[in-house]
Amino acid sequence: MFGDLFEEDGDGFSSSTPGTGVKGRECEPPPPRGKVKLCGIKNQGGTCYLNSLIQTLLFTPEFREELFRLGPDELGCLADKDKPEAKARVIPLELQRLFSHLLLVDEQTASTTDLTDSFGWTNNEEMGQQDVQELNRILFSALESSLVGTSGSSLIHRLYHGTLVNQITCKECGNISERQEDFLDLTVSVRGVSGLEEALWNMFVEEEMFEGNNLYRCSRCYQLVRAAKSAKLRKLPPFLTISLLRFNFDFAKCERYKETGRYVFPLTFNLRPFCEQNNWPDSESSYELFSVIIHKGGCYGGHYHVYIKDIDQLGHWEAPEEEVKVKAKTQRQEDKVGEKKKESENSVDTEDPLSVLTVILAQEESKCVLVDQLGQKLMNKTGMPWSKKYKKQYGTISKANNVSNDQISLYSAGVSNGSDLFVWNGRKVSGVAVKTGMEWEPVLLTVLRPSVEELGCGDGSGVEDTDGSGLVCSMKGFAGGATLGTVLEALGPQEAFLCQEQSRPGANGGGASGWRVFPPRDMLRTLRELSLKDGDALLLLQPEELDSSIFSLSGDMVTVTTPSDCRWLQVEFCPQSGMKEEEEEEEQGKKRSKVSASGNMLLAEVKEKALEELRLQDELSGVECCLRQMDRTGKHLPPVHEHLSVRDAGIRLMTSLYLCPGPVPTATQLFLYFIVGVVPSVGQELEIIVEESLTVKECLTEMLQMAKLDGESWHLRRVDWCEEIGEPLMDENASLKEAKVNHGDTLVLVEGRLPPKGYLKLSVKMYIDAIDSSSVPELNHTEESLSIEGLITEGSGSEMRFIGHVEISEEASLDDLKTQMMTLPALQDVCVPSPAFLRVWLLEDKKLSRILRGNQQTLRKLKLGNGAEVCVQRLMNEEDLGLKDLLLRVQMGVPGEKAYYPSEEFLWDAGRDGTPRGLYATLASRYGLTPDNLLLAKHLPDKHTWMPICNWTQQVSKRKKKRKAESLQAAPFYLKDGDIIGVKNLLVDNNKEFTILEDEIGQQRLREEAANHNTRCILLFCFYCHSPILQDIGLSPASCQRELEKWSLTRAVYQKQECFLTMVRDICEAQGRPGSPM
Repeated sequence: MFGDLFEEDGDGFSSSTPGTGVKGRECEPPPPRGKVKLCGIKNQGGTCYLNSLIQTLLFTPEFREELFRLGPDELGCLADKDKPEAKARVIPLELQRLFSHLLLVDEQTASTTDLTDSFGWTNNEEMGQQDVQELNRILFSALESSLVGTSGSSLIHRLYHGTLVNQITCKECGNISERQEDFLDLTVSVRGVSGLEEALWNMFVEEEMFEGNNLYRCSRCYQLVRAAKSAKLRKLPPFLTISLLRFNFDFAKCERYKETGRYVFPLTFNLRPFCEQNNWPDSESSYELFSVIIHKGGCYGGHYHVYIKDIDQLGHWEAPEEEVKVKAKTQRQEDKVGEKKKESENSVDTEDPLSVLTVILAQEESKCVLVDQLGQKLMNKTGMPWSKKYKKQYGTISKANNVSNDQISLYSAGVSNGSDLFVWNGRKVSGVAVKTGMEWEPVLLTVLRPSVEELGCGDGSGVEDTDGSGLVCSMKGFAGGATLGTVLEALGPQEAFLCQEQSRPGANGGGASGWRVFPPRDMLRTLRELSLKDGDALLLLQPEELDSSIFSLSGDMVTVTTPSDCRWLQVEFCPQSGMKEEEEEEEQGKKRSKVSASGNMLLAEVKEKALEELRLQDELSGVECCLRQMDRTGKHLPPVHEHLSVRDAGIRLMTSLYLCPGPVPTATQLFLYFIVGVVPSVGQELEIIVEESLTVKECLTEMLQMAKLDGESWHLRRVDWCEEIGEPLMDENASLKEAKVNHGDTLVLVEGRLPPKGYLKLSVKMYIDAIDSSSVPELNHTEESLSIEGLITEGSGSEMRFIGHVEISEEASLDDLKTQMMTLPALQDVCVPSPAFLRVWLLEDKKLSRILRGNQQTLRKLKLGNGAEVCVQRLMNEEDLGLKDLLLRVQMGVPGEKAYYPSEEFLWDAGRDGTPRGLYATLASRYGLTPDNLLLAKHLPDKHTWMPICNWTQQVSKRKKKRKAESLQAAPFYLKDGDIIGVKNLLVDNNKEFTILEDEIGQQRLREEAANHNTRCILLFCFYCHSPILQDIGLSPASCQRELEKWSLTRAVYQKQECFLTMVRDICEAQGRPGSPM
């Protein structure tokens, strides 16, 4: 990969001349260093990864100083490297010389030619880009070999070497098998994790279990046993190098790809939770971020650059002058607008994009330009495209302009009476500069202050308390790049304390909460560096306010004690569970009371107090009642355990409880919801209380009795995270506790016996053509067959009909599955000579997804799960599809009409040539035409559109490497089984449009659905803003809320817009300007 990199004679010595050392040197004197007083490294064509690594090692003081301690008596001399008897250690000597050049020579750039010559690189290695992680390992290995026998032989080992240990623990005898590994860098995963901490948690905290078919052979038990595998860090290096696995391989598409998602890593990190020894001091397990090497590009090329912390202050750093330049340009522009309204082409300030765009718009008669035409007009004006001149500073042209549609009404835009509007010119709002960019994205914070009553401010200088909590809440927006000191300056005087919430009220009883005071060093850090996000709470306190009985300071923690009048729970009586009719709201309002409570009070005492204050002792005499909470959708949550305290039950003070009829579960009982045989969101939920020691089968029996169902062919299934019927409870003899059924879970009663362990129960449907529908006998219509019968497949006029269930082992082959399907009653009277005359589809979302291939493949390898749906199709001929074969449906267009001939099945071998060119050639041979006379397109049924498939190949220069042909099974076509391919014969059909009448009708329906969605969003905005528009269109807030609950929309859709308006308003107030930008 790297040529003969670091291959040297003997023990790392060199006795030959690797290169002349003058390659690439220029005759002209190099320019001196700039203001930063640092020297860069020239790129030899593709050595940016080497340059980034060299600069990181240079700015590592320990590595640099250890390297310079090695003198000529140990390394030899470069002048003697050509002498056969001399043994000069060339690589460390060239690295020393390069470091000296970068530190001492007054030149803008340095060359790595001599260093790469010592590696033995040729032009191919210098022009090709490689992985910086692999270069780092090879370079360290070469340095260790070159420094053998010197005082620096342990340089790499002392600075970068660490060890980790892999352990396998036997669950039967407890025997631990260990294997220690050395590392110079830790390689962590990127796919499926959000950041570094989660990746390390998966590597060193979570255990991998060996169970089921994957047992571990214990060296002490001499048998296959259950075991757990884990890893821990045993020795930490002084400098920890972490490599991210951003480059992966997609085995389905047979191509490499790069993970480009967001990946979070902290500025400081403590690795103690991931170490074998937990008693290490923080100084040995804490790390501070020092260097970040970034790759920008794809998996086949790109560019490396690096961010390094200048610890020794080698450079001369100054604040950027961008703000001064922007202010000067803005002032010049404002002066010119007052003098001249129309400027000639030569007088336009081309450095200011706003000035150029203003001239372009002024020259248009309609005073408006389409965004896609604006780029061309701007290039004609300035002579350069937007991407080269302005994109780096202002972003894309559409983002920089932020052009809105001026033709829509204010109502459609969501503007109502009292809305906050502001004029944005790209830089300022009401004369106040607002910075843009990712780092200045607004953060909405919750700011709490002491109220008037708690401070005793009789003069009205404080803020009124609205809920009696002693604190007043307000929402304030700040830029994510703003420092904490700027936030404190905007909120109050500099001597005030700014605190962050550590424990919420109610967590430690009595409503007390803990707040940490920000230290002075945090005042220079930004909100994003402090990991503050939308919704986080900050407490602002004056020094004199700490003398009150509410706030107490101990060290850096402020304890806020909730006033006594806030120690309450509101209890509301609900005669029937879930009854929330509007006409009974007034009557129920009379049966609602605040009950004084504390965190240590038992919930049984809360219920007794509620019965007394609501005067329900006589009415509910002899009737069991329980306390329940309610979620946001109005659903009653499981009854609380009354033997627990308010704190232990997780109930916060100043919230609501509901007194409902029904028994109270004991400490050993579980409250469960269950439904019968339908999707949870559709069926009516029933409630039951059972002992946690009951077996799954006994629980099933009690649920059947409550639902008044007979028969033994029932089993229980869980509800998955998306509220759909999930996996069954396989072990009917296990207790509910062993089956991990928790308090408040929802179970589903499903008809049918539970398949044996290792067996799959598959739902089978039959694909029936219109002409064959009479040959398939009708089944007895059960609920399941009625719900899916008559499901029409797209564009074929055929249907899928439910024909029964199949129970089969997951180790059975696809041929065995077809054989068992032939025994179903619906297929016994149909002529099927052998299983080879059947085609099996896998269904996803009740649509044909893919064909199951490989008659001898097991169902487990085909990734068939229990409860999967398959569809069987009868064929006229035997079929054995290969792994690369694609079954497409092609339809030829009718010349001169918006219609197609009936579709035909077409088997395409995508393994030979899966490119558009290959598909064109195969179809041209099928129809007896040339590829140039055909036009192909793929039908997108969800969008009712067609995606043209182009038979055009890009001309590539001879000097450039030939570009790899794109496969139709990859982006953007993702061609799969069952896709419809439209074909146009250009010899007889001049119409190149693939859309037909059915597509136009479908597109119109999609536009109507999108318009309805926009209407919902406008109603949501008006509802949360308390807009009078709702009254103008005849909607009450209650009815609007019910509609919004149907649409399942939340306020988070508009959070960023409100956050930005709040940020602008706060900036204006801080500058002494009006608080509402217009």
